[in-house]
Amino acid sequence: MDILTIFALAAALGIDCLTVSACAVTALQGKLLRPMLRLALHFGVFQGGMTFLGWFAGTTIGALIAALDHWIAFGLLAFVGGRMIVNTFRNEETCFTSDPTRGSTLVMLSVATSIDALAVGLSMALLGQAVLLPSLIIGLASAVMALVGVGLGAGAGAALGKWAGLVGGLVLVGIGIRVLVTHLVV
Repeated sequence: MDILTIFALAAALGIDCLTVSACAVTALQGKLLRPMLRLALHFGVFQGGMTFLGWFAGTTIGALIAALDHWIAFGLLAFVGGRMIVNTFRNEETCFTSDPTRGSTLVMLSVATSIDALAVGLSMALLGQAVLLPSLIIGLASAVMALVGVGLGAGAGAALGKWAGLVGGLVLVGIGIRVLVTHLVV
């Protein structure tokens, strides 16, 4: 796999990290350095790690993952997005009762955004491609795109006020639906 293809693949996989980071940070108020670093670290590690794990799993469980990956991603994104939407109407001041860049929510977001990376790793194994360099580039690109998403989301959060959680939740559910539809139609 040539380097240009690897970078294009990394950019495509990182788009979800950018979008989810922008949505997650709209719920935060005040300091963004730690949440920004948590998002970048988790998304980078999960994207790169899932690419490697997918490659490692290879053809052994390829058919099982391919049959379920879109449902898993949809379920995780719909759950987190739905929770953001519900919390918007529960609390007048903020759409989250806790920091979305911590704990189980961060792990769910990291897994949901990296399911496609797992599938990419499986594809790479089936094609006999090396995985170390692509995994590192995908992880780094995802971390950088998460940082960009935080910057975009911070600006959007200030502009949208308390409705940022509703918009963020709808976007996450929309990403989940897009993942589901593209896998079911193709």
